[in-house]
Amino acid sequence: MHKISLNYALVGDRTTPSTSAATDSNPGAQDLHHPLMTLLDAIHRSGSISGAARLLGLSYRHVWGELKRWEIELGHTLVVWAKGQPATLSPFGAKLLWAERHAQARLAPQIEAMRVELQRAFAIAFDESAGVIPMYASHDHALPRLREWVQARHRLHLDIQFTGSVDALAALNEGRCLLAGFHALTAAPLRSPTARVYRPMLKPGRHKLIGFAQRNQGLMVAAGNPLDIHSLHDLTRPGLRFVHRPRGTGTRVVLEELLAAQHLKPEQIGGFDRTEPSHQAAAVVVASGNADAAFGIEVAALDNGLDFVPLARENYFLVTLAAQLEHPHVAALLRALREPAWQSIIESIPGYSATGSGEVLSLRAVLPWWTYRKPKT
Repeated sequence: MHKISLNYALVGDRTTPSTSAATDSNPGAQDLHHPLMTLLDAIHRSGSISGAARLLGLSYRHVWGELKRWEIELGHTLVVWAKGQPATLSPFGAKLLWAERHAQARLAPQIEAMRVELQRAFAIAFDESAGVIPMYASHDHALPRLREWVQARHRLHLDIQFTGSVDALAALNEGRCLLAGFHALTAAPLRSPTARVYRPMLKPGRHKLIGFAQRNQGLMVAAGNPLDIHSLHDLTRPGLRFVHRPRGTGTRVVLEELLAAQHLKPEQIGGFDRTEPSHQAAAVVVASGNADAAFGIEVAALDNGLDFVPLARENYFLVTLAAQLEHPHVAALLRALREPAWQSIIESIPGYSATGSGEVLSLRAVLPWWTYRKPKT
């Protein structure tokens, strides 16, 4: 099995692609090509080594040397010719060229999409008026809409890496992003799971908390709720199949907080060790009949035709370092979050509220479990 490596070229608007990188019969080779296939195509079209060299603007010696090098590399003859006869591709050479053309044809939409995305990304880099905000954030339905909205309206580009809340805050503290997104229950007590996870990662004076949205978390169950599931206690029934989010995610912390408040232990719930990487994935498992209940946000349940049992109202926050609060791109994003047009978009998402969106909040006031004094163990 031979390994495949992909590459691309970054050229100016006036640059003419080299004929060695593309052929008239395969203009898509400008986006994804292999130099050997370009040689084989030129030989097939011209019927000779010298003709292929002329088509490609290369020397006869170079084309001949490359063919011989690739025959040794691949262990097969690529070109067959006799004195006075046109050069033709060997059966292996012809099959190799066909395989590349076949793959190119099948992958054309994906190749074009990749080319457009790379072109868009570099257009942003060369656009002095565009702002890019690197961001790590917990999975959320509103963030992709925000990314599209601020890009269209404010020329801000949110480079979002979706991860768990804990990993998002770690990325911010390690300097890998400008903003982090996490969510939590704000009324959690001092020694709660929420406090234990987030308190060491957030420091007054160093971090600035920004309101983004409020949203509902709860149980996602089959349409009509045939098993009559209405509480976390119902999950302890024998034989009931449950799925939720892995450790390091904000939703796992919320669930552990709710279980602790009701004096329930994870081992009382069947399938508590079964996890899915996103709210959407957890909802799909229930919708497919492979689980009876999952814990997640309301919009994921409704998107998959499920019923939803609300159990908690949480806050989704954006966080930045105090030194970055006045960063022009961050300041522009805060202004965008306060606009009525954006807040209407949030309000249109089931289970969401725009309360506090764009407001810089007091970390200690909003998160009462934060205190300067470390709690005694």
